Amino acid sequence: NTVMAARMTEAHRRFLQILMSNGITEGSEARKLHQHCCEVDKVYYAHDKLDDFISTINSHLQPMFMQIRKGISEDSGRVHYAVVNLVETAVTKMASDYTELELELFRKIMDLIILSENGFALSTDILNLVDQLKTKKMKKKEAEQVLKVFLEDKWLSEKNGEYTLHTRCIIEMEQYILSNYQDVARKCFICHSLAIQSQVCESCGIVMHLPCVRKYFRGQTEPRCPKCNEFWSCDTP
Repeated sequence: NTVMAARMTEAHRRFLQILMSNGITEGSEARKLHQHCCEVDKVYYAHDKLDDFISTINSHLQPMFMQIRKGISEDSGRVHYAVVNLVETAVTKMASDYTELELELFRKIMDLIILSENGFALSTDILNLVDQLKTKKMKKKEAEQVLKVFLEDKWLSEKNGEYTLHTRCIIEMEQYILSNYQDVARKCFICHSLAIQSQVCESCGIVMHLPCVRKYFRGQTEPRCPKCNEFWSCDTP
């Protein structure tokens, strides 16, 4: 009965609205939300049907060039969901929230993170970027404030003074990053998603997300590259 499956109900609408206002939602939260929306709006609920529920929403979002996308946290390896606008890339979307100067700083931060060895940038290196801004001058104090906003808005995340791209940013900007950083942006050999925080095989150059590295080498006495079978020389997490 495909006709029934494709209908948008109040439960679908409620789920979509909450997802949009969250910016990004962790998998277990999305599952709870799915159940909650179905119960509130008295819609048939099956715990293993979240993906179907989302694809119904996606079929209705298609004409508006939007989509609920699934991505993996590079930190924990857990699934997250975000609503992505396919026309307005995240960069144009950011343009309505930030000044030209703030955007220029963000693009430079992205460069630092993506061109780094491991997908992180130190706060000191980020604050030193202010001297290179072309739009206009920015004081380090101002830059610190802007950084805080990027964290709050979930474009960046921070651990012990090191900054990386937030899961939301990676889900929303994957296409942008792959096309604008063609020489350096790489996909994880295991899960085939864009890998920012990653380890690289010294022999053949493939990259793997840290959670994928953890999973892949679990229980192996001697970690070897899944592609070239050489010894994996990075310290596995």
